[in-house]
Amino acid sequence: MARHSHWHNIQLKKGKADARRANTFAKLAKNITVAAREGGGDPAFNFKLRVAVDAAKTISVPKDNIDRAIARGLGEGGEVALEEVVYEGFGPGGVAFLVACVTDNRNRTVADVKMVASKNGGTIGVAGSVMWMFEKKGVLTFLDPATIPDRDAIELALIEAGADDFLPVGTDGVQATCDIKDLKRLAEAAEQGNWKPDGTGIEYVAKTTVAVEDPTVRAELEKLVEALEQNDDVDAVYTNDL
Repeated sequence: MARHSHWHNIQLKKGKADARRANTFAKLAKNITVAAREGGGDPAFNFKLRVAVDAAKTISVPKDNIDRAIARGLGEGGEVALEEVVYEGFGPGGVAFLVACVTDNRNRTVADVKMVASKNGGTIGVAGSVMWMFEKKGVLTFLDPATIPDRDAIELALIEAGADDFLPVGTDGVQATCDIKDLKRLAEAAEQGNWKPDGTGIEYVAKTTVAVEDPTVRAELEKLVEALEQNDDVDAVYTNDL
């Protein structure tokens, strides 16, 4: 899985069935709604909204869908009761995972997440049981090496903008991490260099990782993560496996 990454998942979903695509559209719309509710409807002045809208555009979410999601966040058409919540647990091979959700019904979501985890070799723990193994970071993700022909140049530019590490993601991709406060600077540096990231956002990054060498256990772990991601309320799943 190579450090399970939210943006890697979004890229993979481009080639999935229409039903999965619609599910992804709905999840990204929730993120846009939450961002608009928190910081207003103009991406130029609301960086969280800009990130959410850019993520939606990455998989060609229609403009009308984006506009409706922003309108809901601004209170048009009734009050929106969405909230962000993170559940913590352990999966096959002792791998720790976080399940980031956006939901309008916390009781429903926790029941669903626990059920999916238990059916797929995982357990959901109490708050704090896993979170200490991760840190919340700003990230810029490049999945296609062809988008960064001069790796040294982009790394230098991003370091000057505040990047504190570069991590592998997917098969050949790289993810630059930074303090959340520096994420906007990294995004601007990439834009100035004409480097187009596949994703810009805030993710939970494992402080240390564990290796899952048994192919059977790895298959079980992949199955657990995929099952969790299929839930409508689950925005992303993060693990601490290599």
